[in-house]
Amino acid sequence: MNTIIIGCGKVGQKLAEKLSQEENQNITVVDLRYNVVQDIINQYDAMGVVGNGASFEVLLEAGIETADILIAVTGSDEVNLLTCLIAKKAGNCQTIARVRKPEYSRELHLFKEDLGLAMVINPELTAANEIARSLRFPSAIQIDTFAKGKVEILKFKVTDNSVLDNMQVSKINSKLNTDILVCGVERGDQVFIPDGNFVIEKGDLVSIVAAPLNGSEFFRKIGVKTNRVKDTIIVGGGATSYYLADKLIHRGIKVKIIEKDEHRCEELCQMLPKATIINADGTENAVLLEEGLENAESFVTLTGIDEENIMLSLFAKSRMNGKVIAKVNRVSYDDVIASLDLDTVIYPKDITAEYIVRFVRAKQNTIDCNIETMHLILDDKAEALEFSINENSPVSGIPLVDLSLKSNVLIACISRQGRVIIPRGNDAIRPGDAVIVVTTNKGFKDINDILQ
Repeated sequence: MNTIIIGCGKVGQKLAEKLSQEENQNITVVDLRYNVVQDIINQYDAMGVVGNGASFEVLLEAGIETADILIAVTGSDEVNLLTCLIAKKAGNCQTIARVRKPEYSRELHLFKEDLGLAMVINPELTAANEIARSLRFPSAIQIDTFAKGKVEILKFKVTDNSVLDNMQVSKINSKLNTDILVCGVERGDQVFIPDGNFVIEKGDLVSIVAAPLNGSEFFRKIGVKTNRVKDTIIVGGGATSYYLADKLIHRGIKVKIIEKDEHRCEELCQMLPKATIINADGTENAVLLEEGLENAESFVTLTGIDEENIMLSLFAKSRMNGKVIAKVNRVSYDDVIASLDLDTVIYPKDITAEYIVRFVRAKQNTIDCNIETMHLILDDKAEALEFSINENSPVSGIPLVDLSLKSNVLIACISRQGRVIIPRGNDAIRPGDAVIVVTTNKGFKDINDILQ
């Protein structure tokens, strides 16, 4: 598959990294900056063109006539849309555009339809969706949804005195009378897809797969709060803050935004009349305490400076018992950030790249199977893939115990006609099922890839 990436900023570089790991991918990157293009060529298996991606000649040089997918992720919405328009005229490829401005958000469906875009993605809106999902279930560090919301993978930390400490995975459901499956465990730098004999320890980051109601019941039985937050304080009034506040307000959650730019505060007051907008410097500890940080149920840092977001989150954790979420744009120090024991860290660039890679991989589906959803889990060291099973799939009709699976592969869940099945050895996959597979192997495109 021939893929062209226009724009080599953080998202473009992340896409080059992820797609270079895929099989049968021929990648060409385009950017105005010679040194950036050279860095990507040297680091990944990619071709490079220096120039304006909205130029017809540059697109021809990049191979638009034989391209299967063009992804426009420059810093300009208008350039991205124009590039996709020219690409559709110059070639016969699928086009993806990153569109970030809130004023365009309500017109995205028009862009997609009129310009023939295969996908439009808004990183700020996507990040806001992830944060809102976390605030619905504050005890979870990460929540990924599958089967149109009928199945979730939830990650949480096993605390001191937890009933799960020193418990075998195979005994969890019988002892707690629950219906969940442990699909991953992070312990320090190690990642495990555990079998039934694996023993959970305090401090582990555990990922479970379950239907939403069963997940909530499981958390209640291990003494973890499951109710959504009632209020939140957001520091920073950018696009992500607007999208997040709008979503939370519609769910009946009280929102307070602290923003130091007076003009932006006026704009937010008009766009979010039901939110409380505070014109102040949210990086000042005294301001946060004065605005009720200690009694808030959640705190979200969305300034444009990663270091500020991290420091504010650490301060909030020291003064409140609620959910704390930090946005981080640079992923270079993710190992250091993970060691700080923050509640939830959102990486918008990673989320954007993940959505696009999911689309690209889905284009390589076979006739017998489709990838519906893909999430990176277990600190990005594993993938959770949702496959839609069609007729004639070689895995259907065979008891799972008789399938010869590759190592580090777990069939975590089967969704069948709205019913969620945590599979056992005698269960079998059927045509029409949605099957969720967790694996540390990378690049699966078909359900058949799980077989040896």
